Amino acid sequence: MSANGAVWQRVRSRFRAFPERLAACEAEAVAYGKCVQASTTPGGRLSKDLCAREFEALRSCFVSAAKKSLKGGS
Repeated sequence: MSANGAVWQRVRSRFRAFPERLAACEAEAVAYGKCVQASTTPGGRLSKDLCAREFEALRSCFVSAAKKSLKGGS
């Protein structure tokens, strides 16, 4: 297999793991989604950093889940 093929194989395996990683952060994803939804309903006003706290919690959870899966943990 060429070097390009090996790289592509690693990338594909990471994409396949995405749903599991996201599922590990369900509570954070729900909180972020609710914040964005509340900001975009009629009368709501989405602006920069409005949901920053929720986004940061989701990002931190996702990074943690990704690190665990790269180390071979579940």
